[in-house]
Amino acid sequence: MHIEPGVVDGAKLALSYATAALSFGLMAKMAKDDLQAKTSSSGLAGRTLLTTALVFSFFEVLPHHPVGVSEVHLILGSTLFLIFGAGAASIGLALGLLLQGLFFAPFDLPQYGMNVTTLIVPLFAISHIARRIIPEKKAYVDVGYRDALALSTTYQGGIVAWVAFWALYGHGFTTESLTSIATFGAAYMTVILVEPFVDLGVLAAAKTLRKATDNGLFNDRLHHAAT
Repeated sequence: MHIEPGVVDGAKLALSYATAALSFGLMAKMAKDDLQAKTSSSGLAGRTLLTTALVFSFFEVLPHHPVGVSEVHLILGSTLFLIFGAGAASIGLALGLLLQGLFFAPFDLPQYGMNVTTLIVPLFAISHIARRIIPEKKAYVDVGYRDALALSTTYQGGIVAWVAFWALYGHGFTTESLTSIATFGAAYMTVILVEPFVDLGVLAAAKTLRKATDNGLFNDRLHHAAT
């Protein structure tokens, strides 16, 4: 989902600063909502450290390949949301992306606004969809395949949509741009197919290891119904 250098440049970068500001506002709202839902500030801080480390490792350790207009990453956004909550997941995504740019890919830093928008806005979307499709009486460890697929499809579909937007915004509706976007979108289908199984596997492990995962370092909804 990294926007390649040169896709958007010059004065057009100003829009990425505006969307990044919007994304930071959404992050603040998600963190505030988490704090209002039985999460302590220390618990949020601990979750943020965990998600930041995980996101950084996702970018650097898990396979990622340039395809079409961008790169295909297994980001596991819906997994982070279910396990750690929207607030910690959003901050971890932003910080993990920033650290990866600072230490390993400084050429990506001018695109940070676009990339953070591409990660955070879809996460905000799945936080709302989860409230609609997952009953309040159901803990996340009991989520089924259909719900996990819906969350993954929304998150990864949002990433593809934002990548397409930035590509078209930067280079216009050219045949080359449309072909690259289509290639990238088709490659991301593999992520959409894989991520729900990762979600269910991680949730099953959390359910089995309840004594280790039913605490402030994990999302309260992981094991408990909403109140």
